[in-house]
Amino acid sequence: MQYFCSVLFNYYTMINVNNITFGYNRHHAVLKDFSLQFQGGGVYGLLGKNGTGKSTLLYLMMGLLRPSAGRVEVDGMEASRRLPQMLSELFLVPEEYDMPRITLREYVRVLKPFYKGFSDDLLHRCLDGFDMSPEVHLGGLSMGQKKKVYMCLALATNTRYLLMDEPTNGLDILSKSQFRRVLLEGMTEEKTIIISTHQVHDVERLLDHVTIIDRNCVLLQQPLVEETEPINLEELFIKVTTNKRNYEP
Repeated sequence: MQYFCSVLFNYYTMINVNNITFGYNRHHAVLKDFSLQFQGGGVYGLLGKNGTGKSTLLYLMMGLLRPSAGRVEVDGMEASRRLPQMLSELFLVPEEYDMPRITLREYVRVLKPFYKGFSDDLLHRCLDGFDMSPEVHLGGLSMGQKKKVYMCLALATNTRYLLMDEPTNGLDILSKSQFRRVLLEGMTEEKTIIISTHQVHDVERLLDHVTIIDRNCVLLQQPLVEETEPINLEELFIKVTTNKRNYEP
C-alpha cells in the first residue's frame, strides 16, 4: 500500500485520467492536476469523502463533463469526444435518474441497437434475481424498483465498462443482498465495473480492487486479497484517510 499524487501510466491501462483539472465554476476546482488509472477486468471500489469528486470522475469518464485541462481516455479514445465506438462499450448508472413512462419491453427495444452485446437472457436472469417481472411498466415503479430495473439493463448491455454511482442507495436490506448476487450474475473476466460509494459494507465482498481518493490525490490503489479474514473496508478507509501522508502498509 502506498500514498501517491501522481500515477505512472502504461500502455495496458484501459481508463486513463491524466493530469485533469475540473470545476463547476471558475472559483473552485473539484479536481486539480489529478491522475488515476483503471486497468481492465474486475470490480473497483472508488471511495472518498464527500466532495472529493467521485461522481464527477464517473461523468468525466463518460464524456458528459469535459476537463478544463488534462485528458480522460477510454481505450485510447478521448472521453469528451463521445465517439460511438467508445459509448457502445461504456454504461453509467447514476445515483438519481428518471425513466420514461413506457413498458420495459419498449425501453429495451429502443436501447438494444446501441449495444451489440445486449443479452435478453442476462436481463431476464438479473430481473429474476431482483424478483421482478420483464412485463413491468416503468412509470408505475417506486424509486427503489426503478433502480433495480436500471441496474439490470446496465448489466444486460454487456459493455466492457460499467460505472455505478451509489448503486445501493435507496435499496432495502433484502434488495442490497439481491444486488450483490445480480452483479455477480452479470460479471465476466472481460468486464470492468467501477462503483463509487459511501456504503462500503454493501460492496466490500464484491470488490477486486479499492481506490481511495482525497484532495486531488490517490491515497491508495491496490488489489483486495483476503488472507485469513475478510477485509473491513470501513476500517481501511478510516486508517488511510486519517493518516494520509504518514500512511504505511
